[in-house]
Parts: sequence; C-alpha cells; structure tokens
Amino acid sequence: MTGLLGSLEDVDRSDPDLRDWVAERVRRLEADARRSADTHLLHLELPREWGIDLYLKDESTHVTGSLKHRLARSLFMYALVNGWLRPGMTVIEASSGSTAVSEAHVARMLDLPFIAVVPASTSAQKIALIEAQGGRCHLVERADQMDAESRRLAAECDGLFMDQFTFAERATDWRGHNSIAVSIFDQLAEEPHPVPRWLVVGAGTGGTSATLGRYVRYHRLPTGLCVADVEGSAFFPGWRDEDAAASSDCGSRIEGIGRPRVEASFVPEVVDRMIPVPDAASIAAARFLSGRLGKRVGASTGTNLVACARLIAGMRERGETGSVVTLLCDSGDRYAATYFDDDWVAAQGWDLAPWLEELERELPIGIG
Repeated sequence: MTGLLGSLEDVDRSDPDLRDWVAERVRRLEADARRSADTHLLHLELPREWGIDLYLKDESTHVTGSLKHRLARSLFMYALVNGWLRPGMTVIEASSGSTAVSEAHVARMLDLPFIAVVPASTSAQKIALIEAQGGRCHLVERADQMDAESRRLAAECDGLFMDQFTFAERATDWRGHNSIAVSIFDQLAEEPHPVPRWLVVGAGTGGTSATLGRYVRYHRLPTGLCVADVEGSAFFPGWRDEDAAASSDCGSRIEGIGRPRVEASFVPEVVDRMIPVPDAASIAAARFLSGRLGKRVGASTGTNLVACARLIAGMRERGETGSVVTLLCDSGDRYAATYFDDDWVAAQGWDLAPWLEELERELPIGIG
C-alpha cells in the first residue's frame, strides 16, 4: 500500500484458526444450552384458600445434577468470548463441590484439561464425581489456600483460573439469552400469578441472585428478591451492615451456599430481603421436602424452603396473595452419608424435630 495510509504503523494479531476454534466451542456450549434449557418448574400445592402458589425450579435435572451446570456453561462462554481460552489450555477452579463437577464436564465437552483445587478433607465420593466428569483434583491442606494455589497452578502451566467467585455475576446474561430468570418467567406465563411476589435463592458465588435481581429491575417488575443465608456465612451480616469486608471465622456446613467472606460476585444492592436460616432448619427442610417429592433434595434447597415458609407466613398475615418461586439446587443423593444419615446429623448437634413440626404446620404441601 502506498501513500499516507500505507505509512501507518499497525499490528495485526488476528488468528483465523483460533477464531474458528473459539466459534466451534461456542457452538458446543449453545448446543448444550438448547438440550438442557428448561428444567421443570414444579408446583407445590398449598391450601387453595390461601391464594398463594409455591414453585420449585428443579435444577437437579441438568446433566451434571445441579444449578452449577448453568454457571459452568456461562463461565466458559465468558472466557471464550473474552479471548482467554486457547486450544489445550488447562482450566483450574477452586471448588470441591458441584461447580467443580459441572466445570469438569464442560471442559471435557470443549476438549480442555481441567483441575479442581480441593481441600485435603474432601470426601472420596466428591473427588470421584469430579474425576468421573474428566477432571483432576489437586489437594491443598486447608480451604483458605484454594484460591492462591489455583492462581499459582494457572501461572505455572499457562492455564486459566476460572475464579467463579469473581466472575459468576458478570458471566451470565441477565437480560436474556436463556438465563434462569428468563426460564422461570416463561414457565410462569400461564400460571394464576405469573409475576411472582418473591424469588428466593441462596448465595454461594452470588451469581444467581445477581442475575435474578437485575432481571426483575430491567423488566420493571414488582417481584422481590430474597436471599436465604446459612450459619457461618458472611453474606447476611455484610448485607445487613452494608459491609463488603465482612467475614466469618467458620465455614458453611450447607454445601454450595454460604461463604466466609462477601464474594465479589455478590451484588447486595439487588437484594430486597435476607433471611438467615439455622443449619438444623436447612437439614430438616431438605428431609421434609424430600418426603413430599419422593426424591431427595440437597440441604441448600432446604435453606430456600425455610425462607419461603417465612415469606408465605408473612403474606398470609397481611392477607396477600401471589406466588413464590425458589430453586431445587441439587439432588440429595449426593448427601446420603451426611445430611440424610441420622448418626452424622446427631454428631453435628442438630435437633431436627422442632423444625420438622414447624414445617408440617406452616407448609401443608401437596404436589401439583
């Protein structure tokens, strides 16, 4: 090229082969989303005279068995379109639970190696679930070492630390693109109360609460967002005191939710209400709901249900009608040796009986 335009200095880093590789991985993620987009929205029947409908979005039916399947897909999509991933790059995550299982599955779908950094105390069953999806586990002595070790491994192998607790809230397209919010409201369209009074979720990364809270504001809906929190978590005191630096000296005993610090993906401003739930109540509610559904649900679902019971009781006191929607986060079959084992529960010092009696009174559930 001649003339003034030809004299301009430029640097061309375009790589058609890499773009083709990214495009194919985006296609695979989109195909997975189409296969698993609409999990069931279960109607839990309450007395008709209450005028209140309770719904349960069953995320356990994803191929990796939990709500974290959506998160894993979103995180990988975000990394791909940001240009962070390359062929053969090792993906690393700090997780010993459902997120690691789901990310291992998605990494294998995209032909990428995956390492989960987990505490040495992680059960053999959890490690087996991660490995069954094609992942590898790297052990550290303590849970508070997981992030730093993940960063070290990523630097060592020129890989990518996915960092769910930082990127969960921004990786999901809260305006649309088949997010969980879109799915819930689409499925409610023909119900008696299609715009719910309350959406109820727990917080692990905070990504789901951010997605739902942003969605209802974007669409100018009157729906309230309630986050149910657990013992040992910093989210509730941080939200209550407007303290982003809040922390806890102990960890959550309810897998998948509750954190010892307020994570970057938790967006407190979109949360209308928070309800702290005792651990014994979470376990009791998981067992209570499992008996009604005929299948086991995890303790984080129990946490959600306790918060729903509190909200519904308040609605009844005020003479309100409407709908309440929460999540069935994962199957309770993963917790047969813990939350559903009487000896293990007793060893934790939990008395479930008072909470079971309370739930029987406050939530006379049938299955619609």
